[in-house]
Amino acid sequence: MSAPHPMSYEAFVARATDDPDVVGLVLKGSHAHEGMATRHSDHDLYVVIADGAATGLAALDGFRSARLDLVVVTAAEFDRLGDWERYAIARARVLLDRLGGRITRAVAAKGRLGAAEASRVAPARLDAYANAHYRSLKNARDGNPLAARLDAADSVGFLLDLLFALDRRPRPYNKYLAWELDRFPLPGWDTRDLLATLGRITGAGDVGAQRELFGRVEVLARAAGHAATLDAWGGDLELMRPSEDSD
Repeated sequence: MSAPHPMSYEAFVARATDDPDVVGLVLKGSHAHEGMATRHSDHDLYVVIADGAATGLAALDGFRSARLDLVVVTAAEFDRLGDWERYAIARARVLLDRLGGRITRAVAAKGRLGAAEASRVAPARLDAYANAHYRSLKNARDGNPLAARLDAADSVGFLLDLLFALDRRPRPYNKYLAWELDRFPLPGWDTRDLLATLGRITGAGDVGAQRELFGRVEVLARAAGHAATLDAWGGDLELMRPSEDSD
């Protein structure tokens, strides 16, 4: 729902706080990430209403303006939010919690993958990363630089899913990757070096950088118990690893 009239963020928060059926307000997006908001940034806000409530604010679900972007959900619906929204919630700011800490706990829980979930996500993303990495190197070897760069860029997305899953965290949106790693580095990785390497891979499909990075990831993945996923690639690993003989 787009809106031409200028409802301000501050005015809406005051209005929602005065409504007893509103049990939570959760700010996500740029304004929830210190230093990330610009003059173009609106305020992305979850408005959590009591289950079964009949507040008129429910009609504002999907409201969008230059200042506000509203998502109105019940408390039960907020508990179930995840998938693409998970990172946004994990780094959100709770402005109002009238449920005795339930909303605050739900936000905190989104930032930590359960052990079973992480064990499902990691090998799948590892295999997808290896596949895109392998295709990129084959294309580079066979003289198809555009395909090589595109596959290299694809591999980075799967790699980030994997690295964050190994740390049992949701992957941040690309916009917030540097922000996240500056404040919450991945264990065993130098943030500046990692980001620089990803830049070389996505920008130029740098074959050497890809192989060196895969070598580090292989060691990490094997230590985390995912050797079977890697070993399934058999002899193709020789092309994927950092090796002077793999050209």
